[in-house]
Amino acid sequence: MSGGTGFFDIPSDLQHTYFGLVGLHVKEALLPVAGGLVAALPLAQLCVRFRWLYPPMLWVTTVLYAIPSIAFFVFLIDYTGASQTTVMIPLAVYTLVILIPAIVDGIRSVPKETLAAAEAMGFTAVQRYLRVELPIAVPTIIAGLRVATVSSISLVSIGSIIGNEGALGNLLTDAQLYHRSNLATTSVVSSAVLAIVVDLLLIGVRMLLTPWLPRRSRSARAVPPGAVEEPPSEARPTPLAPVLEDVSR
Repeated sequence: MSGGTGFFDIPSDLQHTYFGLVGLHVKEALLPVAGGLVAALPLAQLCVRFRWLYPPMLWVTTVLYAIPSIAFFVFLIDYTGASQTTVMIPLAVYTLVILIPAIVDGIRSVPKETLAAAEAMGFTAVQRYLRVELPIAVPTIIAGLRVATVSSISLVSIGSIIGNEGALGNLLTDAQLYHRSNLATTSVVSSAVLAIVVDLLLIGVRMLLTPWLPRRSRSARAVPPGAVEEPPSEARPTPLAPVLEDVSR
């Protein structure tokens, strides 16, 4: 049964409501990003500690990213079957080529003076990484997460070729099967809106995790061409201050 022609009229063969497909899409898109982040953090730290490791690591992740997802599915399907796992494993691998460089660049951007101050305050290497380097690198890491997340949301639809595991992408298959263009519109629009919503949420997370970053006030105006902007009357807090403020307590 193909159902009606409305935006939310989902064919019964998908065995999901519209919001069920959205939830499935979120699951299949975000779990790989989370898994990729967990894997990328230690790998990136190794690349920071051993600089010679970064080029080959980047080469390997780039080669893996170049493997077509369909080829990945064909390889994995004998081990994981036509399941969500078969879709999510390639997506997690694809995120590494984005997340590892983002984390490496973020950690390398931490000022040497900040690291020296943390070491002088008695921080161990692990404490310095968790309480100084990672917090200061958050903006760069979140930027990488935004790219990886939007990419993952778009790639989930490819899973529709293996047992209808493409979530919202399954609507594209049914659009051809039932000759219903509204299903294709529903799939494309919903995926785009979902990507925008998740991207905005990540921006909000970045703002919550980096309260020390300057915020543009509503009264701020663009400086006219040729005008000289006056320096602020008070110095801004350094990134180290909010990270290490609890040490003095």
